[in-house]
Amino acid sequence: MLSLDNPRWSELQHAYGAAADIPALLKQLADLPSSENDNEPWFSIWSALAHQGDVYSASFAAVPHVIDALASAPLTADFSYFQFPAWVEVCRAKNGVSVPEDIALAYFESLSRLPALVAAAASRQWDEGFLRCALSAFAAAKGQPAVAEAVLELSPEVAGEFMEWFYER
Repeated sequence: MLSLDNPRWSELQHAYGAAADIPALLKQLADLPSSENDNEPWFSIWSALAHQGDVYSASFAAVPHVIDALASAPLTADFSYFQFPAWVEVCRAKNGVSVPEDIALAYFESLSRLPALVAAAASRQWDEGFLRCALSAFAAAKGQPAVAEAVLELSPEVAGEFMEWFYER
């Protein structure tokens, strides 16, 4: 995993240019802040690293840090700790973005931790939004980015419509 004090962050890119600002945002995740109501640092992390479905070299370097924060307390971390890594992987696969070679191992190894973290969060209360993010993270970790994306969109209403379509086809 790329250390937060590594000068390589200045060489990585995000939606607005060089990613030298990202380590400071990622350090704030140690306290497991909520992402509700566009709270920081989540608003800036999403805006810079998963901007309108685009992902960047810094996105892949950030994912292991997000997953490390999640791993510190999967029972209390909010949905974004599952959703963000899943969405980065969905966008990577969908857009054919390559992960920088020096970051790839840490990125993919961190994704492989998500199923165990979903299981670790199983005893907590899940609303439908948390459920979708957790299931999406599981699918992304298992190499199913299309399923991960579909699950994120599968609200109870959409699920009902899908099942009607499925049985009528």
